[in-house]
Amino acid sequence: MGAPSWKQYFIYQADYQHWANEVLFECLDRLDPTALAESQGLFFQSIHHTADHMLVVAELWRLRLQGESPIVDYKRLHHPDWRELKNALRLELRGLQHWLETRPESFFETEIAYRGSDGRERRNWVRDVLTHMMGHMVHHRGQISAVATRLGAPAPEMDYIYYKRAVDAALRR
Repeated sequence: MGAPSWKQYFIYQADYQHWANEVLFECLDRLDPTALAESQGLFFQSIHHTADHMLVVAELWRLRLQGESPIVDYKRLHHPDWRELKNALRLELRGLQHWLETRPESFFETEIAYRGSDGRERRNWVRDVLTHMMGHMVHHRGQISAVATRLGAPAPEMDYIYYKRAVDAALRR
């Protein structure tokens, strides 16, 4: 059995992002809910706004991959209700995963054109956009995790290898 295709790789990555978010949410659910909205020194100040940013960026790049070029205000909190935000992030990542499953293998070898947040026309390879999306989620989850553990929550084990172990264990059952 050879290495997975780009398509399969990014389907796995979308599934991993969903799994890792669930691990993070379990950790965050142990905190006082007010701590999620308070300034914690993050780029987007609060845990809530940082998670909201993760969702907004995932939505933005998915829409760009689908041929749209929306302009987004990153300073605004788009999903003020924490429970709704978590569910929207779950749905976005599952939606991305299912959408990627419908793409032909050749899609992952193409370029997309879109208008950047600065209004300029840009071009990027699909696989680079998807790599950025996945890395962006990991980056912000790491920031949130550090703040959460500083606030007394248990350190979440969100590494990809833990995801693979969980998948392998589920497949054995």
